[in-house]
Amino acid sequence: MNPGAGAWMVNSSMLTSTSNIPLAYNRPAHTRNGSRAQSEPVYPGSLFLPGGCSKGLPCRPEPERQTASMFNRLESVVQRFQKLEEELGNPDLLSNQKEYQQVVKERSDIAPVVEKYGHYKILKEQVKENQGMLEREEDPEMRDLIREDLAELKKQLESTESALILMLAPKDPNDDKNVILEIRAGTGGEEAALFAADLFRMYSRYAELRRWKVEIMDANQTGIGGFKEIIASINGKGAFSRLKFERGVHRVQRIPVTESQGRIHTSAVTVAVLPEAEEVDVYIDPNELRFDVFRSSGPGGQSVNTTDSAVRVTHIPTGLVVICQDEKSQHKNKAKALKVLRARLLDAMQAEQEAKIAQDRKSQVGSGDRSERIRTYNFPQNRVSDHRINLTLYKLDMVLSGALDDLIDPLATHFQSEALKGTQ
Repeated sequence: MNPGAGAWMVNSSMLTSTSNIPLAYNRPAHTRNGSRAQSEPVYPGSLFLPGGCSKGLPCRPEPERQTASMFNRLESVVQRFQKLEEELGNPDLLSNQKEYQQVVKERSDIAPVVEKYGHYKILKEQVKENQGMLEREEDPEMRDLIREDLAELKKQLESTESALILMLAPKDPNDDKNVILEIRAGTGGEEAALFAADLFRMYSRYAELRRWKVEIMDANQTGIGGFKEIIASINGKGAFSRLKFERGVHRVQRIPVTESQGRIHTSAVTVAVLPEAEEVDVYIDPNELRFDVFRSSGPGGQSVNTTDSAVRVTHIPTGLVVICQDEKSQHKNKAKALKVLRARLLDAMQAEQEAKIAQDRKSQVGSGDRSERIRTYNFPQNRVSDHRINLTLYKLDMVLSGALDDLIDPLATHFQSEALKGTQ
């Protein structure tokens, strides 16, 4: 399956493709009424958070929608923080280093919430004081100054409140893990394979901007530069926390390079984002594995068709099969194959657990299920639309160049708010 011998690493040729975007589409698109559309988010209708939002900024619930449960939880966090402070002051705790480390970690985890909540209460008191001053003040100029201060304080209060909402949302335990990225061409034949290569370049550029390391683990390349399948590891701080929103079916609408009559075709590519599992996350019984070695295949190279360096690992209980022929060394291929197998087993275990505890997930907006068509890339209009949150951006060229934060940030805000709702 590997297109060549040796380790696949991201190189400059992979990151400099024009991604088949005509230069004409690098300028702002036109709207239906003929005016130029700026390269900023377009949100049709009421949006994905209570109160709606605009211009792609993080959304916040309306103040009246805040429930008492949120502030009750914050008070509980403060009480827990105070208790942990008392425990750290107990000299007997130092005799048990394991428990001491747990207390220190828990305190450090909730300290930002306590600090932010303290700032929120100070701002709320300042707003109350300024409102009282405004009622008592009679001088028009002083009243104008107080109004300006009051408006700024309310803005800060709302921003702090939004931050607290997100901080209370349950944290995904996989957020700090590295990623196994799997991109596969779906419907659309050669055009789908070409778009799979475009998506891989997009994620590679995004990883480069965030100083993550990308390494191709296996690839099945087509004759004109596409990928039927490509599997890569992405290592870096917070990689899964950002890329987990990318899993699903990605649809492309454009004129293929093989189209002679200028017709727009629709193709699809699937993207799987798996948290890289460590040995402590998933235990694999060696007796449940079957290893097969064979000669690697591909278009040339010293190790191709000369040594039994390719490895196929089969997990007998589940039937999962992983093939790796990326390295010249059989041992390195075996290690890489086991890494991918652990990630897939962990993903399967978590999917089974989620199916049991989230029976109503499909009824919610954007469950993240991989069978969903999550995003459309329309080249003629230079448009990218995320269907989970009804977000449209007229800067497809920038997105494919790695500017994914304009999509990922609103998605993160949305799903964090949904997670918070589930805890209330």
